[in-house]
Amino acid sequence: MSAALRLGTRRSALAMAQSQMVADAVAEASGREVELVPIVSEGDVNRASLSQLGGRGVFANGLREALAADRCDFLVHSLKDLPTLQPEGLVIAATPRREDARDVVVTRDGTPLSELPAGSRVGTGSPRRIAQVLRHNPGVDVRDIRGNVDSRLARVRDGDLDAVILAAAGISRLGGDLGGLEAEYLGLAEWPTAPGQGSLAIETRADIDPETLAALAALDDEATRIAITAERTVLSVLDAGCHAPVATHAALVDGDLRLRAIVYALDGSHRIGIDRTVRVEPGYGGETGSGNGANAADDGGPIAHATRAGQEAARRLLERGAADLVPRESTT
Repeated sequence: MSAALRLGTRRSALAMAQSQMVADAVAEASGREVELVPIVSEGDVNRASLSQLGGRGVFANGLREALAADRCDFLVHSLKDLPTLQPEGLVIAATPRREDARDVVVTRDGTPLSELPAGSRVGTGSPRRIAQVLRHNPGVDVRDIRGNVDSRLARVRDGDLDAVILAAAGISRLGGDLGGLEAEYLGLAEWPTAPGQGSLAIETRADIDPETLAALAALDDEATRIAITAERTVLSVLDAGCHAPVATHAALVDGDLRLRAIVYALDGSHRIGIDRTVRVEPGYGGETGSGNGANAADDGGPIAHATRAGQEAARRLLERGAADLVPRESTT
């Protein structure tokens, strides 16, 4: 009998829940047992704000080090936490079907975000969400918070905060129980979210054995891969990290890829947005599990179309002044 596959995961309840979902699917596809290997990342032990830590990558770096060192065979990431630059020697083997990409405002009594009284305390650690909150209701007091989903909900329940902004997919993967609190789901047309939000990424080593790679690739969803390729290409071209207030959402609708991208001023006072629609043909070109999108952009199929759509959207945002709103990452 083949040895069990090792899935590296963060220790949080959400990470463990979504990793177990993937582990069960990989076990079915491969016929092998899959065991979870808990790994501590910098983002789990350093309680500084995400902007101080450098944002995207702080939850992935420790996992990737363990993967490269052969302490596990593959990883499951929340795709929105991954930098757009793929490390040498590692590949995204699959992006499973995307869950709900929306953000959710959670309050005690169901008051909509736009109707919260001045001075209401709204918690979020995301600069993108901060900008969007202030744009929708500039009178609220936004608090920079960290912590898992349960601890954030507890702060609303206990009255320390009046609202928190969370990802709908995270709530769903934890069973959807808000413990008596109320949720307002924010529409993606007016409130696009982080590139890749709601999506998972299954990452492994480039030299993993073909049987394991095939089992992981079996979980890939082409429509999701096309959409997140466009979103992450926008982010990559803008050269923005997690700390930058950039929101994108793309979806396939009857063969059309519809992409919305918005760049915000940090205080929400200004925004620059663009909508793009391009025709793609899912199922033509591009092998499932062939990479992270950018590396597969020369296949002439839908991944190439999605990449070009993201590049064009970012170019137009820059032409309209997005560089004045997006904090650039340091190159030193």
